[in-house]
Amino acid sequence: MNSAPLSWLGIVRVGMVQAALGAIVVLATSTMNRVMVVELALPAILPGALVGWHYAVQIMRPRFGFGSDMGGRRTPWIIGGMATLGAGSVLAALSIGWMETSTAAGIALAILGFLLIGVGVGAAGTSLLVLLATRVEERRRAAAATLVWLMMIVGFVVSTLVVGQLLDPYSAARLLALTTAVSVVALCVTLAAVYRIEAPRTPQATATAQGDTEVPAKPSFREALAQVWGEPQARRFTIFIFVSMLAYSAQDLILEPFAGSVFGMTPGQSTTLAGVQHGGVLVGMLLVALCCTVIGGPRLGSLRMWTVIGCLASALMLLGLAIAGWVGGDWPLKQNVFLLGVANGAFAVAAIGSMMSFAGAGRESREGVRMGLWGASQAIAFAVGGFCGAAASDLARVWFDSQGLAYGLVFAAEAVLFLLAASLAANLARPLTAAHPQQSHRTLPTALASQETPA
Repeated sequence: MNSAPLSWLGIVRVGMVQAALGAIVVLATSTMNRVMVVELALPAILPGALVGWHYAVQIMRPRFGFGSDMGGRRTPWIIGGMATLGAGSVLAALSIGWMETSTAAGIALAILGFLLIGVGVGAAGTSLLVLLATRVEERRRAAAATLVWLMMIVGFVVSTLVVGQLLDPYSAARLLALTTAVSVVALCVTLAAVYRIEAPRTPQATATAQGDTEVPAKPSFREALAQVWGEPQARRFTIFIFVSMLAYSAQDLILEPFAGSVFGMTPGQSTTLAGVQHGGVLVGMLLVALCCTVIGGPRLGSLRMWTVIGCLASALMLLGLAIAGWVGGDWPLKQNVFLLGVANGAFAVAAIGSMMSFAGAGRESREGVRMGLWGASQAIAFAVGGFCGAAASDLARVWFDSQGLAYGLVFAAEAVLFLLAASLAANLARPLTAAHPQQSHRTLPTALASQETPA
């Protein structure tokens, strides 16, 4: 597209959409998960399967990206995706009330609700990322990616803290009302944020305006996907995202049930604990952004270094949670969870910076497919990681009398995954640096192509 680059105000507007998206998603993946396990006494594998289902649906992300590539505009996909996400979240909250009287009917409705959540996140999230990758100047990409993701974490934190305060005493009706309110506010924020942020032009209209006598035939989705998969850097980066995000995601679905079962926290308290974790993520992202974009240099500006540090620190904090399962109430749980968030944030912003730095590398007009492919890889990793984490906690509770020991073993296994992810990141051929984005943008494909394991 030939639209003008986004100003800082435009980047903030995109970040508002990301914050709105995060505010809805965190209720489904965190609060509703805890309610099903603790208040309804359902096996953890049920919310694990539902959240895994919403991630699995996002395998359609490349198709959503292809649609926005061919249409030439991203905002219709963002608005439609947010509306679908909100509708799915309301259905998911309604299903929890049904589970109290008819478990089978409630589960059926939850499957539909989480299907819509996955479609909404995939459509809105992919197009939002492509909008950033194609409309932000290269020198601003690292800072823009950090700003937008920080705003998403702000959405997490605000949503969990506000809902956490209003959800006690818990009732299904209260959960439904809060979810509906958050969804409506998020859609209104999205509509205001994307208003006239794009010019109403398509690639075909642009070609005609330039006097081209022939407009190239539109490729099929399968052809476009094959073209992107044939790019060595895109293929290798896809594999790396899957491996690293598998380690990142396995903790999500068991933290709140762990806090409720082992530490006796109420739904509001455990939801607030999730806000503490996301607050730590915010601090970790700010730390890396400061070091990479302000201080810079070959060491502090290295995205590879921050990826390794984030993975190692995450492993250490997860080992702390494993010990907490054995020690019980005397463990400083909130401090441990906050530091886990800091470590996760450092890793996440480094991975995001790498993704944004070469989203436009390769064949032109395939940015949406490329970003969709990476998003699908991440979503599949989250589906596998979340489901396996929840299933492992169920199995461990069958094998061991102590719930703390059962959860602790799962956290320890997740720490091992982070150590493996750190090893993959450490084997990068060249450091990725946000301090010199133009050089990083050119050298990343070479670095990836020289590795057996992508990064």
